[in-house]
Amino acid sequence: MSKPAELREQTDEQLELTLREVQNNLFRLRLQSETERLEAPSEIVRAKREIARIKTILRERALGRERELAGVAPAPAPSR
Repeated sequence: MSKPAELREQTDEQLELTLREVQNNLFRLRLQSETERLEAPSEIVRAKREIARIKTILRERALGRERELAGVAPAPAPSR
């Protein structure tokens, strides 16, 4: 699982690729869960959270680009 700071350092293309990989992994985990071969059910939760983190970062960037085009001052990045 990646930390949000590590994800923010990636480009949009890298994030999209990571998102696809995590989504494929989640599919495999769900399949394993249905066939009762999943050793750690918590992996499904981790994958879902990773997907949410990536989508949040992509959405923040999209909103930032929209603000720039509209001429509005960008909001400060949240500090964590």
